[in-house]
Amino acid sequence: MLLTLEDLKSQMRATDRLLVVADNCTDDTAAVAVAAGAEVVDRNDPEKRGKGYALDCGLKHLSAAPPDTVIFIDADCRLADHLIDRLAAVCAATNRPVQALYLMMTPKGSPIKSRVAEFAWRVKNSVRPSGLGALGLPCQLMGTGMAFPWDVIRRVNLASGAIVEDMKLGIDLALAGNPPLFCSSTVITSDFPSSAEGIQSQRLRWEHGHIAMIFAAAPRLICAAIMRGNVNLLALALDLAVPPLSLLGMLVIGIFLASSLAAWLGTSPSAMMISTVVLVEFTGGVLVSWLRCGRDILPPRVFLSVVSYAIQKLPVYGQFFSRKAISEWVRTDRRKG
Repeated sequence: MLLTLEDLKSQMRATDRLLVVADNCTDDTAAVAVAAGAEVVDRNDPEKRGKGYALDCGLKHLSAAPPDTVIFIDADCRLADHLIDRLAAVCAATNRPVQALYLMMTPKGSPIKSRVAEFAWRVKNSVRPSGLGALGLPCQLMGTGMAFPWDVIRRVNLASGAIVEDMKLGIDLALAGNPPLFCSSTVITSDFPSSAEGIQSQRLRWEHGHIAMIFAAAPRLICAAIMRGNVNLLALALDLAVPPLSLLGMLVIGIFLASSLAAWLGTSPSAMMISTVVLVEFTGGVLVSWLRCGRDILPPRVFLSVVSYAIQKLPVYGQFFSRKAISEWVRTDRRKG
């Protein structure tokens, strides 16, 4: 957290405020923040756990003298130069939520599963929102590096225990007429957890939360998009409906194999032909994404290991569909493994 505070202070103007919400903390977070010169709100409510509650608490604290723009930064992030100024400028010019490019990093020499996770993160948080932005379409929120006009963020309900609160917030804002913009010109980064427990809990929370949000929100977004004739809502709905990369790959391959077997048994080959096209397009999309942003973390010699990585994730998805999904927010364990 101290490095994050130093990054923030180096970019702040004299009139800016730095607020830290110490949410159900049992360590020295509050003391470190005070020593660094930040305002601190110490929130303790074990019954209402989750980042959404912490953000709501912070906004309530600011409401006595509200700023024009609020920027949310997680405590384990590093900021690119001028991130605060750029986010604030775009936010002020558009009066819309703005999302910086958020990347998660793995140390050199990390195991293949960590590098595949980093590549999948780049596809989700860089390739896809960049494409949407090039088409003039909004993006999903990513949890940190997010800027909001005060009058926009205070009209949505943040106080929830949603395990993917960033996705929920982005959807709520879009439905309220304020879809987020992607700002690829500035970057915020953090590291994947190094402990096995931290990696597993983070993976379960993200992927279970994403799949649950697909079922809960995508149909609602599609209906709203059709009823309002709103292209932005439709784009967000379709982007949200894309499952995690490993699950998407397994679904595409599984459907191809099933349709091929059905054709071999004598049914119409139409399904096999369609699934073949989908498989080719999926493979081509992954290859192009790798050429664009994955060669530095995934050399060609490890491609066969990607299949093993995907297979190892089957229990994660099995746990969700067997009704044992993670349903409440859990703080990621970031202890050294």
